[in-house]
Amino acid sequence: MTAAPSPAAAAHRIRIGSAPDSWGVWFPDDPCQVPWQRFLDEVSEAGYEWIELGPYGYLPTDPARLADETARRGLAVSAGTVFTALHRGPAVWEDTWRQVGKVAALTRAMGARHLVVIPSFWRDDRTAEPVESPELTAAQWRDLATGMERLGREVRDEFGLRIVVHPHADTHIDTEENVTRFLDATDPDLVALCLDTGHYAYCGGDSVRLIQTYGERLGYLHLKQVDPEVLAAVVREGLPFGPAVRRGVMCEPPGGVPALEPVLSAARELDVDLFAIVEQDMYPCPPDRPLPIARRTRRFLRGCGA
Repeated sequence: MTAAPSPAAAAHRIRIGSAPDSWGVWFPDDPCQVPWQRFLDEVSEAGYEWIELGPYGYLPTDPARLADETARRGLAVSAGTVFTALHRGPAVWEDTWRQVGKVAALTRAMGARHLVVIPSFWRDDRTAEPVESPELTAAQWRDLATGMERLGREVRDEFGLRIVVHPHADTHIDTEENVTRFLDATDPDLVALCLDTGHYAYCGGDSVRLIQTYGERLGYLHLKQVDPEVLAAVVREGLPFGPAVRRGVMCEPPGGVPALEPVLSAARELDVDLFAIVEQDMYPCPPDRPLPIARRTRRFLRGCGA
């Protein structure tokens, strides 16, 4: 009989990192955001060794330059990120693949193995105005599932990367009902899950239950918490996600929900290698705010055994 992994060994199978999002970065270029050099300096100073690329074009897109900038700060890249609108059917494939190809090529060049795929917002990410219906038709669900499977296959075959789909507020993959519908409709060999604990709680989901039920689909974690009092007001007022972030709906752990200790414990029980990337949506935020939060969050996660 094979012995169960020790708690210490299991903890080491979860690699903790952070992302530009935790420094208030949502766009490739925006005067509200800190320069990329400062982000790299401070994420290293806060005690992290892994980062995501963030929005394509925020960090240098020349692989040699980015490799030099990250290596001399003791950093490595865990994943790139893309947004897709595959529920719109085959007509969007060529544009989608052009965008994905750029990000995937840089992700592979940086030695990462994951591509985080976020469904497109049904509200505009700057104005928060609705751009389409928040509900998909049955045909759109089929297009979303088949399109994501195609993306998973082609990203794997051309770039050697695994796609991990990220349920997100103000997208069509958000609530427990929609997340489970999407997972049940897609091939586990082609499509894995990036569970963002904050977004899932924002949309009413239970991260621990999702891990326990669909653990074989979990390929990546984003660690985030929601302030329940702010969230209650957001729901009551029907606020879009952008204004909700500006109101402080995503908060510094351990001050929100879900509790991260049970999430990490459930993830450890899967006995698989996982990245767990801290993301605290704070766009926009004062430039001196992220670093102290990042230090405290890293210290808190160490206390959780991560």
